[in-house]
Amino acid sequence: MFIIAEIGQAHEGSLGMALSYIEALAQTGVDAVKFQVHIAEAESSIYEPFRVKFSEQDKTRFDYWKRMEFTPEEWKILKESCDEKGVEFLASPFSNKAVDLLEDLGVKRYKIGSGEVSNFLLLEKIAQTGKPVILSSGMSSYAELDAMIEFLKEKKVSYSVLQCTTAYPTHPEKYGLNVIQELKERYQVKVGYSDHSAKIETCIAAAALGAEILEFHAVFSRKSFGPDASSSLEIGEVEKLVNSVNNISNALKHPVDKSDNSAFGELKSIFEKSLAVNKDLKKGYIIKFEDLEAKKPKRKGIDAANFREVIGQELKTDLKKWGFLTNEHFH
Repeated sequence: MFIIAEIGQAHEGSLGMALSYIEALAQTGVDAVKFQVHIAEAESSIYEPFRVKFSEQDKTRFDYWKRMEFTPEEWKILKESCDEKGVEFLASPFSNKAVDLLEDLGVKRYKIGSGEVSNFLLLEKIAQTGKPVILSSGMSSYAELDAMIEFLKEKKVSYSVLQCTTAYPTHPEKYGLNVIQELKERYQVKVGYSDHSAKIETCIAAAALGAEILEFHAVFSRKSFGPDASSSLEIGEVEKLVNSVNNISNALKHPVDKSDNSAFGELKSIFEKSLAVNKDLKKGYIIKFEDLEAKKPKRKGIDAANFREVIGQELKTDLKKWGFLTNEHFH
């Protein structure tokens, strides 16, 4: 299981805040922390509308992206912090210029956001690096995904695909958990789930359904500033999620053979039962269903599973109330 906690824009353009997120998330046990590399001039313009108008601080979304930028030197500090804390530095580039920046940092792989799936200019740039990619399928139809994946195959780029619903926050009827298996069958690659529900059970369910990569937004508080806060997990929730998912992943690696119950021999002898009678019975009495009870332990009498064999049989000896019924009582 590869678990990605996305910081996204939760750092609010503050290097110190970004570093504090790395430190906090590294302690939760995630495998990677993810950023978004926005270079305003290269990807946006003053005409770009807001997805969520959450602040009067930025007049345009271009202004917002500009405020979110880090310098190449600051990005290097963030990458080095991840290395020191033992988590992978992962990022989504939103321009060719951002790919150049990430190449200078020496990233292992690329995350492609849902809105970039049809951006073949960016895909070509990433493909030229030869590095693996993780695709989010949030706004894509299968036809669009097929086209992108065909492009990546032609370029011999290794890829994995995440089921994702681009809604903030995502409600249960829109999770699309069924798509995880569909993606596995369609593309025969590693498949995962990118979550915006702000609930830990969503990724837990995805893991149980076969997701091998999990991604979610993380924030110190859902009450904090920013467009993704309401669809993020808080740090304490991330830690619970990581523990839960690792347990599920471990369980899936150890399938149980339900046809073999040999390991339960001792427990079965404790929990399973033998036949007994619920009243005093005299020699010559014909056993009826109403006379029988099942009592622990097993092998003190006839197995309770075999009760039909004794109904209608004649007792050859007296039997006290609550006494175990054995074969000797009939022979």
